[in-house]
Amino acid sequence: MNHPKVATLIIDAMGLDTLEFLLDSSIDPISLPNLESMGLGNLVNARYHDIIRPHDNPQFACTLTQDSAEADSVIGHREMMGIIDSRKYKLFFDGFPPEYISELETRIGTKTIFNQMAGGTDAIERNHEEHMKTSYPIVYPSICDPLIQIAMNEAKIPVERAHQIADIAYELAQEQEIKITRSIARTYIEKDGEIIRTGNRYDRVLPIGEETLIDVLGKKGVYLVSVGKCAEMVPSEYWNEKLKYSDPSVLDPTLKFVHPKNKDTNPFSVQGTIDALESVRSEYGTYIMSNFSDTDSVFGHTQDVAGSLRSVQEFDRVLPIIYDRIRDEDVLIVTADHGMLHAGNGTPGYQDYGYHNKERLPLLAVRKNSSLDVLVPTNTLAGVGYLVADVLGVKDMFEVKRVE
Repeated sequence: MNHPKVATLIIDAMGLDTLEFLLDSSIDPISLPNLESMGLGNLVNARYHDIIRPHDNPQFACTLTQDSAEADSVIGHREMMGIIDSRKYKLFFDGFPPEYISELETRIGTKTIFNQMAGGTDAIERNHEEHMKTSYPIVYPSICDPLIQIAMNEAKIPVERAHQIADIAYELAQEQEIKITRSIARTYIEKDGEIIRTGNRYDRVLPIGEETLIDVLGKKGVYLVSVGKCAEMVPSEYWNEKLKYSDPSVLDPTLKFVHPKNKDTNPFSVQGTIDALESVRSEYGTYIMSNFSDTDSVFGHTQDVAGSLRSVQEFDRVLPIIYDRIRDEDVLIVTADHGMLHAGNGTPGYQDYGYHNKERLPLLAVRKNSSLDVLVPTNTLAGVGYLVADVLGVKDMFEVKRVE
């Protein structure tokens, strides 16, 4: 008997409302034929059917809504795996409290700089010169997520020490009851005058405290592969492989960057997914969870509408490359962890596209050369987990839990 591989491809921050906003904003023709063939046109508003046509009979296409209280990458990935987080978090528009920064500096034995809300690359570029002169870590809150980011050049602060600093920052936040979901050490280098974030990034993440679908699958013997940041979002002792590439030399020649300075990371996630699909097959099945983050971290937070559209079209272009690697019994899933806020939402403190948003999310799935007869008993983002659990034979063991 063949045991299936299931690959979940998560287009970060690409909810249906966000996609429709991007389509409205585009001045160039948009083509997504492969997502269309999976049934994406059946989920978007009818006025977009001239761009993304409905499919007469998609194997599996439905709309999900996030049940957790906040739109965040950690929270979204965990809801997929069965954890609904009812806790409320806040963003740090004015930076972190002075008493937190003061104590952080005491514990790490050095001053810090910046402490202003910013995107990752922007914060580094604005503070790189001072950081290189002083070796002071660049501390800043995210513009979208309830977390602390600490950027450090590897030439100034060794990777191991950078990871320690992220741990200290997280533990201090918990002590002072500053509600964050993670602390990120953003390691980077400078090459030919360009800031390049490296694969040595480290996330200290809020503990889950409950068993997820990853744990259930691992206990059954399913081989588990994380591509990109998934294992950091949903930590578990059962991950067998964590594929997080950053060297362009590992990429298949058919994969390409769409950022003008090659700052996008999705090609590495595609390569990791391909490698996982081509690797050894477990007698109990294989689960691959892949995150494609560019529509969030590279183009979303920078409000680069054209870049996001290039990214999602490139994702669509490489789908057949991934699909060609699956066998008849395997299942390919496409979804999103949250959306991005855009004009008309009316949330105070935000401006237009570029901020996380709770909205309609797609769930598309296909099995090669056979039907996919699965009933998902929820319209929450946990529907992804139910689908995976059913295909891999653990649907009776999968339980959705709520964290208060």
